[in-house]
Amino acid sequence: MAQGGNSQRRVVRRTVLMGAAAGAAATVTLGVTAGSGALRHTEKGLKPVPAPSSTPALASAPSRGVMRVERVRSAYRRQSVEIATFLPSNTSRDLPVCLLLHGRFGNARSAPGGDLAGALASAVNKGHVRPFAFVAVDGGANTYWHQQQNDNPMAMLLEEVPTWLAERGLGGPDGKPFAVSGISMGGFGAFLYARRRQERRDPVRAIAAISPALITSWSEMSKRKAFRDQAEWASMDPLRNIDKHGVAKVGMWCGTEDSFIGGVRQFIQRAKPAVAATGPGGHNHTFYNRVLPDVVRFVGRHLP
Repeated sequence: MAQGGNSQRRVVRRTVLMGAAAGAAATVTLGVTAGSGALRHTEKGLKPVPAPSSTPALASAPSRGVMRVERVRSAYRRQSVEIATFLPSNTSRDLPVCLLLHGRFGNARSAPGGDLAGALASAVNKGHVRPFAFVAVDGGANTYWHQQQNDNPMAMLLEEVPTWLAERGLGGPDGKPFAVSGISMGGFGAFLYARRRQERRDPVRAIAAISPALITSWSEMSKRKAFRDQAEWASMDPLRNIDKHGVAKVGMWCGTEDSFIGGVRQFIQRAKPAVAATGPGGHNHTFYNRVLPDVVRFVGRHLP
């Protein structure tokens, strides 16, 4: 994914937390300010989305959110990984969790593609949603969130993440995320994760996919060298397994100039997701940041 700059002010505070499974874990806490503008979605339909308004926003006190970063050891990935937790405030605790999967060549810190902590804080402060958290973890540069040789990010999500969350007082006693979200490759992974949870008879409540990498041909997907062959890809491709994620409500956002818009439109036509939104924008941070407030509200409607 393209890396986007951010002119928002950040306040940085470093602390040290002790992780029961990982020993001492260095944590960085970032205070961030919410961006302006939101993408309006259409429920049970697909309509063009207006471009961002150029009208100046009314002056108001900035909403603040927090991103905390820790490093732990993943047995399934055979390496240390970072966990990034996005909270509505620095005093937030004991919150439900929506898992957040990053895009290709991304990582936990860059997973939202924009000011997610600020959007979350703004939604909570305005009473649009009850407090909850997003948690991202490093899943590999080009894994598409499934098992590779000597690397199994999906097993990490299913087996290790709940333990890490429970140790930190997140996700309830069992540490299970109630929803999953993802951008680009992470959107592909979000559907795969929801499918694996469904297969365990432990479904998630919602899936939020932003510009998901729904590629429509093997000739194009094979260039990414993320699957052994066409059969392996087809067995996991969300477009070929639309009914496998169970009863989870789906929200989908994609720019009309995004290279994945064709696959997204096919998914919308076939699956009739609860929320579908397209509009001006490409596969970049400008679009991601614009839709994050809408994504937060969608996920927040499905809190346990």
